[in-house]
Amino acid sequence: MSDARLETRPMREVRFRGGGFQPERRRWIGVAVFVLVIGLVEWGTRAGWISALTLPRPSEVLATFGELWESGLFFAHLVPSLTRLAVGAALGASVGIATGILIGLFSYMRAALVPVIAAIFPIPKIALLPLFVIWFGIDEGSKYALIAFGTFTPTVVATYGAVDNVDRTLIRMGQSFGLSWLSIVRKIVLPGAMPGILSGLRISLAIAIILLVAAEMLGAQYGIGAYILEAGSLYDLERLFAGVVILSILGVLVSMTIGFMEQRLLGWRT
Repeated sequence: MSDARLETRPMREVRFRGGGFQPERRRWIGVAVFVLVIGLVEWGTRAGWISALTLPRPSEVLATFGELWESGLFFAHLVPSLTRLAVGAALGASVGIATGILIGLFSYMRAALVPVIAAIFPIPKIALLPLFVIWFGIDEGSKYALIAFGTFTPTVVATYGAVDNVDRTLIRMGQSFGLSWLSIVRKIVLPGAMPGILSGLRISLAIAIILLVAAEMLGAQYGIGAYILEAGSLYDLERLFAGVVILSILGVLVSMTIGFMEQRLLGWRT
């Protein structure tokens, strides 16, 4: 009797539960939060419970963007900053990734370089700016060097930590199948370390943006940092916040770039 009931019972679809904690995309939530915050600030400044000496109106900051665009100063400040950021971060990140991989793979490199990295990593890189000016001059060389050095150290730490965290079971499996050392590194170690490397790049590039502003505040006529310094000295809050917004947008674009790289390089995780 029970078997007959089981046969006549309608089949029910079972929901798939193997998503592996993969986050779902909710991009509109971030946009909604930005719009809500900007709307509250605009309303608060117009209503008077936010002082104009504390926060400028977002509409006035937007008008400042229009003035920057029409005067041509927008690209005059943005292009040098992007050039300095791209050159310095590319140098620091590439050398940092290569050094971190060498530390993770070779014991002699680990014994030689880890103490050096541990010694220079806690040093505030902004404090070294006068030294870089003495070494490389007050022109572009010191700015490139500061950004590269500030990007280098966190990239090294993230990279060799990511190599260390690769599952050793996979490496032993590759060895048992007779893979060469180079094949194991190329097919197992580097793909397994890539999530940690890209996560480290997020932090390194954020530090690079901070150091970019610091470097441009010393001896730069054009650049976002120089623009912010000039606006701050004049207490021009609209221009000051316009420069801060440019930096925020730059940080978002960098994060989106890293996210695109994760989609392309880490598709095997899905």
